[in-house]
Amino acid sequence: MTNARRRLERAVRKVQADARVPALSVALHRADREPWTCTVGTSGDPQRPLDAGTRFRIGSVTKTLTAVLVLQARDDGLLDLDDPVSAHLDVPAHGTATIRSLLSHTAGYQREPYGDVWDVLTAPDDRRLLADLARAEQVLPAHRRYHYSNLGLAVLGQLVARLRGGTWASVLRERILDPLGLTATTVDPTAEAAVGYLVDAYSDAARPEPRLHLGGVSPAAQLWSTATDMARWAAFLASPELVDPDARVLAPATLDEMRWPRTTTDETLWTAGFGLGLILVPQGGRVTHVGHDGAMPGFLAGVYGRRGGEGNPGALGAAVLASSGTATEINDLVHELLTIAVDADPADIRPWSPGAAAPPQYRSILGPWWGEGFPHIFSWHDGALQSRAADAPADRPPSIFRPIPDQPDMLRTVSGREAGELLRLTRDAEGTVVRMHWATYRFTRLQETFEGVPVSEG
Repeated sequence: MTNARRRLERAVRKVQADARVPALSVALHRADREPWTCTVGTSGDPQRPLDAGTRFRIGSVTKTLTAVLVLQARDDGLLDLDDPVSAHLDVPAHGTATIRSLLSHTAGYQREPYGDVWDVLTAPDDRRLLADLARAEQVLPAHRRYHYSNLGLAVLGQLVARLRGGTWASVLRERILDPLGLTATTVDPTAEAAVGYLVDAYSDAARPEPRLHLGGVSPAAQLWSTATDMARWAAFLASPELVDPDARVLAPATLDEMRWPRTTTDETLWTAGFGLGLILVPQGGRVTHVGHDGAMPGFLAGVYGRRGGEGNPGALGAAVLASSGTATEINDLVHELLTIAVDADPADIRPWSPGAAAPPQYRSILGPWWGEGFPHIFSWHDGALQSRAADAPADRPPSIFRPIPDQPDMLRTVSGREAGELLRLTRDAEGTVVRMHWATYRFTRLQETFEGVPVSEG
């Protein structure tokens, strides 16, 4: 066993023992290695020992799949994220909430469907969920702040099903599970399902929890899965271009949009935020873990992929599935495993090799320029014009420019600083670029005042 695997397994075994988890199943997915799995404990079914095929409830991790279904519908032209719910669903109340605000938990919807679902253990069906919006509250003004809502994501699941002409479960299978090969992910428990427990706080007793079917709330938290399937899903959320290179499920640019922070979950401790249906957990530097946690009676789950950082091989995802409803230590374990993966077994360093020179029309741009009194370096790498502030940290991504068709002296900033803004080139009679305007700010070869006077002239 390699040192990396020893560290990973020890971390898993420590949490299983310390948190007293009856069954713990974890998996790690990465682009450059075979998947790694580890199970500790017992499934609770003497006829089916715990193994990598044992299935656990993943709770609110389900929301990430529903969110992808929503963005698929947007990309297919079936909706706009700023549409009100009422544009697509006939609802008796709260129809002004936008799809975007429901995805980011900023619509102000109450947390749960109307009624005491977690007391009576009976969930509304699809029809009743929507009808009961008339009795549900909007507990906060729209866009005021983050407020987590199972109800909001459940409504979005019903919306997508209506647009696609099927059930949420059938649309999910057709448009995500089958294309990505997530064959062990199901709406209902199978014979391989683990038993979920509440572990006594003051003894070693553990009592099985009931298996509540969420009915119309299913798009928020119903799914069962294996750690292997969920580690692959986490890898997809982090690196769709590697897991889904043909973009059968979602374009990488759309995942970029989903991962962009929309709100923070705490106004004073900015340790986690929400994008569009995804939790974002900064790790320091330019590393972010993206995914979701999940909880259902007797089960907890953590499913995250890693973005950025040295040693990251890409498509790096981890899943931690537990058959205890109170073992919150697993929430930290999923992040620990991702960190161990790159610390103990970093990706191989790829050798640099020479590439093509910049096209003739852009060669006079290369090198240092001054804008707003600060130096910037323009260069050509990987087939594109790039720019970086001269004093930018090495891990800060550059700005990347693409020419506008039929306008070679007008380029669009497609990523990095000033994304979306134009870079306009001005040439002299010989065709040399002598001045540039980026987001309307003037860039020159010499450091100049805003009046255009070189500072070196005194």
